[in-house]
Amino acid sequence: MTLLRMAWLSVLNRRGSAMLTAAALGVSVALLLGVEKIRSETRTSFAATISGTDLIVGARGGAVQLLLYAVFRMGEPTANIRWESYRMIAEHPQVAWAVPISLGDSHRGFRVVGTTAEYFERYRFGAGRSLRFAAGGPFAAPLEAVLGAEVASRLGYALGDAIVLTHGVARVGLQHHEEHPFRVVGILERTGTPVDQAVHVPLEGITAIHIGWETGTRIPGRSLPVERLEEVDLTPQAVTAVLVGMKSRLATFAFQRQINEYRGEPLMAVLPGVALQQLWSLVAVAENALFAVSACVALAGLFGMLATLLSTLRERRREMAILRSVGARPRTVFALLLLEAMGLTALGILLGLAMLYGGQWLLADWLALHHGLHLAWRMPSTWQLAIMGAVLAAGAIAGTLPALVAYRQTLADGLSLRV
Repeated sequence: MTLLRMAWLSVLNRRGSAMLTAAALGVSVALLLGVEKIRSETRTSFAATISGTDLIVGARGGAVQLLLYAVFRMGEPTANIRWESYRMIAEHPQVAWAVPISLGDSHRGFRVVGTTAEYFERYRFGAGRSLRFAAGGPFAAPLEAVLGAEVASRLGYALGDAIVLTHGVARVGLQHHEEHPFRVVGILERTGTPVDQAVHVPLEGITAIHIGWETGTRIPGRSLPVERLEEVDLTPQAVTAVLVGMKSRLATFAFQRQINEYRGEPLMAVLPGVALQQLWSLVAVAENALFAVSACVALAGLFGMLATLLSTLRERRREMAILRSVGARPRTVFALLLLEAMGLTALGILLGLAMLYGGQWLLADWLALHHGLHLAWRMPSTWQLAIMGAVLAAGAIAGTLPALVAYRQTLADGLSLRV
């Protein structure tokens, strides 16, 4: 009988306690790998949200804050920038394209993004992928809207439906622009980015619905009737931010400096990649703390396994003595106990992987729906494999103590036990 088979039969003989020990280890490993997976997927998801945009221009403030509200629709802008400043940016000789965005309204909890039709041509995500329409096309009139895939799916909208925007971004709004409903003319394909959870409308539409709202609330009798929209200049006075693409990457830094030193109003231009690195540096402490807590949980699981093995040694002293009596050497007893510990650890790792992917299968839709976190189905990464290797090595170290105790037991000690 080989040593591996002996270890396997020994574990089967104590399968109740062995499965509980492996399950405890599995929960620890699932937590440890889950924290790492969410961390890596979050970074991947954020990095894939926008590509091909060289600069983001907004009101002067924090670079991370500008990135969050302009790209991820998180937080509130510090201020708007004047339309004249946007025209200056768009008409600069080194600028290939400039897409304005305007934030501030919502629809049933989803952000409304005021922009131009060029947004659907210029916006890139992932590895340079462009936006595509699942139905319809871009807006062409002030009171038309294009929905992200998540908005259309959750609210059950189809082409031709009318939607009413809410003043402000609260989930439960009290002031609605019901006098100016928008008609759905396009639904975008799913992207896995904040675009999925946005309602896109023309800047002219944003201007139209806010006529008579100059004080922040509706002024009776000041709203513009729908039939008079064509009679009024709907050019916006301000926008929230501008996404900029340069003709030459070499000109990016010079233009960024020019924007930051612009005397017309306090503006700021940031590189999306640099702002993302600043964001990761801010959350690195929390990430490390969460990983450390998960590692402590895994360590607690290993100590539980150690306690189980030590507690069963007294019951197994006769078993070890019989092995010695039939010719097993002390190192064979040592190896048997060590193999059992490593086997339990390996079983715990496999259970942890099963829990991780099972949890992903159960929670993937919920995380994407409520938190915008899309967990990709991937094989374990190199870092995750290294974590599992470290857990297996720690299990081997934890199994060394009971193996040493068994190694030192003498044949006489085992045979002299009373039953």
